[in-house]
Amino acid sequence: MLCVGLDPDPSRLPSPFDGVPDATERFCREIVDATADVVCAFKPQIAYFASHGAEAQLERLCRYIRETYPDVLLILDAKRGDIGPTAEHYAREAFGRYGAHVVTVSPYLGGDSVEPFLRREGHGVFVLCRTSNPGSGDFQSLRVDGEPLYQRVARTVAGDWSKRGECGLVVGATYPEELRTVRALVGDMPLLIPGVGAQGGDVAATVAAGVDSAGLGMVINSSRAVLYASSGADFADAARTVALATRNEIAAGAANVA
Repeated sequence: MLCVGLDPDPSRLPSPFDGVPDATERFCREIVDATADVVCAFKPQIAYFASHGAEAQLERLCRYIRETYPDVLLILDAKRGDIGPTAEHYAREAFGRYGAHVVTVSPYLGGDSVEPFLRREGHGVFVLCRTSNPGSGDFQSLRVDGEPLYQRVARTVAGDWSKRGECGLVVGATYPEELRTVRALVGDMPLLIPGVGAQGGDVAATVAAGVDSAGLGMVINSSRAVLYASSGADFADAARTVALATRNEIAAGAANVA
């Protein structure tokens, strides 16, 4: 249930990539190769590529993941949310240009803004629900007809949007009790769970709160803790060590729940 997030900050790349052409892509490829056998998914964050004009590197990286590790889920972390015609172009970008299997989307503009993504057979969305950042409660915890907004989002996605296409929810590991509530509301719907590792989410608490009826159902993301495990030539080995430790911690938590 481990996902490695690919958030390559050019200022933090290990020393072997100093002055190297296409360093972002090359770094990510080595991380992918070092960890692919212990993950269920990779999650490139589009902003870390687009901010320095590296979209072509992201395209090649996504193609490499799909072709080399076809059994690993490719999640494009783009958090798209716009009116229907614009959303159609965002869907083409995610599923066509980058070839992602799943893309993260915002529910704020309502069902018609997500519809273009849901129409794509063989693809799906993870909808932002209770995110891991400290300010997420500014709106997500506001009460709507007696319940927090994030719970309304969870009910809507599980009860309506999931009938139109493949859906999951994004719920942060930094809020385990809210995670438990969401799991109770949506049954066995898959959950993308950021927030372990550098953000401080507890793996055991996350697994206990978020597993589905089969003891699975989660895509637990760790980005910076894996990517920047070392700044030296051993960065790939160090990343693998952290990924293995996290994978084993998740497995131990799932065994304890069972």
